[in-house]
Amino acid sequence: MEITGVSVKKELLDLRDEQYQKFSRSLLPGTDNMIGVRLPVLRKLAKEIIKKDWENYLNTAEDEYFEEVMLQGIVIGLVDVSLDKRFSLIADFMPKINNWSTCDSFITGLKFTKKNEKEVWQFLQPYFRSKRTYEIRFGVVMINSYFVKPDYIKSAFAIFDVLNHENYYAKMAVAWAISTFYIHYPNETRDYLHNNKLDAFTFNKALQKITESRRIDSDTKTMIRGLKRKNCN
Repeated sequence: MEITGVSVKKELLDLRDEQYQKFSRSLLPGTDNMIGVRLPVLRKLAKEIIKKDWENYLNTAEDEYFEEVMLQGIVIGLVDVSLDKRFSLIADFMPKINNWSTCDSFITGLKFTKKNEKEVWQFLQPYFRSKRTYEIRFGVVMINSYFVKPDYIKSAFAIFDVLNHENYYAKMAVAWAISTFYIHYPNETRDYLHNNKLDAFTFNKALQKITESRRIDSDTKTMIRGLKRKNCN
């Protein structure tokens, strides 16, 4: 049987789990196009697609349902292709990302980054200059997932300082990444917290994320809370 966007859509609809659909919708308010297919099931389906004809699938895939887009992202992460080809697939996929779940799940599957750090870092640079919420979140969560390393600390902090976006999900991605840096590199990150250009909301959320970590001792949490900026919504 030929693998097409239409045939895959039918299979996804057959895999509907209504209870999971209700649960997933509660996590993503405003996302009303969910079928209700669990992530492990999507990953299994992606592997089956790759064994058959993933290129035809991606060329004909539809974006009507949340899971259709999510599945495309999983396939892109799993296929065995050249670096240039994968970058092309990622770039083509980016405009389809319109929620944090699709964005972050997609990033989880981009494990090829571990063996291609320098090339991926260069690929990410235009996304840090984007005005689109989920292109910015994509770039920042990629840092959080794959580049919390000594060689990238200064560059990452410099990027966070110049990001210009008012969306909650872009700001929270930065806060999350800063908290991750703090856990692994507290001295460097502490210096950054004392000298940065972050807006007050992002800065305070970063402090909050740090203090929520169980890997931070109580005295350090007290010190971090003391850095909070006042008169911030």
